[in-house]
This record gives sequence, C-alpha cells and structure tokens, in this order.
Amino acid sequence: MAKSPEEEHPQKAFGWAAKDSSGLLSPFHFSRRETGDGDVTIKILYCGVCHSDLHNVKNEWGFTMYPVVPGCYAAMQPIMSTGENDRMYCSQYYDPVLRCEILKPNSKVYPVYLLFCWHEIVGTVTKTRKNVKKFKVGDRVGVGVLVDSCKRCESCQQDLENYCPQMILTYNSYSQHGTKTYGGNSDIVVVNEHYVLRFPENLPPDAGAPLLCAGITVYSPMKYYGMTEPGKHLGVAGLGGLGHVAVKIGEAFGLKVTVISTSPKKEDEAINRLGADSFLVSSDPAKMKAAINTMDYIIDTVSAVHPLAPLISLLKLNGKLITVGRKLVGGSDVGGIKETQEMLDFCAKHGITADIELIKMGDINTAMERLAKSDVKYRFVIDVASS
Repeated sequence: MAKSPEEEHPQKAFGWAAKDSSGLLSPFHFSRRETGDGDVTIKILYCGVCHSDLHNVKNEWGFTMYPVVPGCYAAMQPIMSTGENDRMYCSQYYDPVLRCEILKPNSKVYPVYLLFCWHEIVGTVTKTRKNVKKFKVGDRVGVGVLVDSCKRCESCQQDLENYCPQMILTYNSYSQHGTKTYGGNSDIVVVNEHYVLRFPENLPPDAGAPLLCAGITVYSPMKYYGMTEPGKHLGVAGLGGLGHVAVKIGEAFGLKVTVISTSPKKEDEAINRLGADSFLVSSDPAKMKAAINTMDYIIDTVSAVHPLAPLISLLKLNGKLITVGRKLVGGSDVGGIKETQEMLDFCAKHGITADIELIKMGDINTAMERLAKSDVKYRFVIDVASS
C-alpha cells in the first residue's frame, strides 16, 4: 500500500485531541504532511474555541458512532477504518453528508475515536514552496473552517468553496490524498495557500481569531441578503459567540441594532458594552407585542430549539427571515475564501473583534466544561504559542 504524504515526509506536530466520546482532551503527537508546492506551513499562535467543537468532541451530533452501509451515504464523518491496512476514505458534502467509497464485500468497519477540532486559526508563515505567490515567511495569516475544495464546481467558481460538494474541513476530514486533517489546537498546520487568509496587522490575533468562524458566519448572510442598508433595523436573536459579533458588524454597517434575548440580565451588556441600540426580552409578551412589525431584518444566532413564530411577528412587510407575507428565509453556512478575506478587512477597518477569554492548552478541558454550561463571554481562544 502506498505511503501517504504524512508517512513519507512527516512534519512532527503536537496538540490536544479527544480520543473518545467523553470529550476529554489530552496531549497528542502526530504528523502533518510535508509542505507541498502550493502550501504554506504556519506556526499557530492562537486558535478560537467554537461551540461546534464542543458538539464534535462530545459526539452530540452523532458523528463518531453510527453504522455505515457499504456503497451508501453516511450521515457525517468519523474516522473510520476497515481493519489494519484498509482505510475507508470519505469526502465532505456541504449539507453535510459524506460520500464514502465502496468497501470490499463483507468488510467490517471499526470506528476510531480521535477527534481533533478547532478551526479559528491565526499564526505566522514559517515555510513556503515554489508555487506560493500570496505569502512569504513571516506573514501573519488566518485559516478558517475549510482547507480544500474541488476548485472546479459551480460553487468553487463563484468563490463559494464552503458549498463545494467536496469541501475538506480544517478538522476531522480526509484530504484529497487520503490523509487526515487535524484542527488548530496544535503547534503547526500545513494549508494550500488558496485557503489561507491575510490577517490584517491592526486586528489583534487573539481577539480576531473567532472572526474566522463567528465573524464570517454572521457577515456572509448579512451581505448576501442585503441586510446592510444604513438606518435599517436589525434584530439579533441570541447574544453568544455569534450574536455579539453580529451586533458589532450591524453597528459598523450603520444599522439600528436590537438584541433579542430570553434573558433580561443581558440588557446592560448588550447596550452599554456592545453598543446595541435597544434590547428586547423575548419572554415578555407585552414587550414582544409592542415590537410587532418594527424590524427590517433579523439574524437568528440561537443554537437551542426555539419557536420562530414570535420572531416572524417582529418583521415588517418584506422583512427578512421567513417566507410568510414575502418575508424571506435565509440560509447560510460560513463563507468562501474571498468573502472571508473581505470580512477580515472590514472588521479591521471598523475595529471589530470578538470578546474573548484567553486560555492555555492545558486548560482546554475546563474550558470545554464551562462552554457546555454557556459560562464564557463570548469566546475562548487558546494561546497556542505560549502553551
């Protein structure tokens, strides 16, 4: 069996990984691939902690244990093996679904627990190769949710690599040459230059790291659905990792911003610290009734199951959330490389960063426990370089 690039020319790396569905992370030595002709090697300085990382390491989305029917579609991507020498390769689908190659008849599939997440990476270029044109050694750069795509499909041609049927995630996916992608809670990463972003010098690398996921996740739909007209009224449902960045971006666009939350305790934070114009308690029927037909846009960042009807009632005619009375439903999934660079430059221009709590690698398990309890304002960022 041919050796993988990681086996032939390994770059030794170190990080923290979850080895089972308990979600407990521990030190892990592994190999990155050698820097290819179009690649850059990055020394990781900081890496944000996204709530999706918690879902992954805890197996809350069921990625790690499920039956795989040979030749069919699987529901998400675990690390899978058909035995000692027989690996099953998968490619990521945006919805997300995985297409797996057909296994040999009667092959057995064994789940291998090794989840290595984190995808809000900021670091410094330490190595480039001959075909790299965008970056040089010493440049400060960022890497977000994806590290590869087919580059040929309609989505890729429109700079929407995040919707490519063969998109490769920064973590827990298989690259096109069959090697495992590991996330950013480590000391180095190797990425094709197309998927690496210039990180503006006036953006703090620690507080700027969450923009590579939280920032683009709210910026992209606001741009695509035209939720940027100065003076219009934006409702931001939820005030967490995504919501607090949405408030800042909305203000930068010149929008009137109202935070919509079930918790009255967040009003002072929303208005006096984050700069929202007003605050609406969604659990207060009288206040919700008074706000009917007042908003032009609502961006819903709430991850928990919740009714949408109360939000619909807040929209004006042609307001943008749901398809009732010409009210639009908008779907969005992070953003492409070009748009993510645009978002970083926009945030740098307007001084927008995430509000973070800096932690060391060794504190990651405590941080994950706190994240599960929503005990963070608003993002943890791992100080990789100092750990």
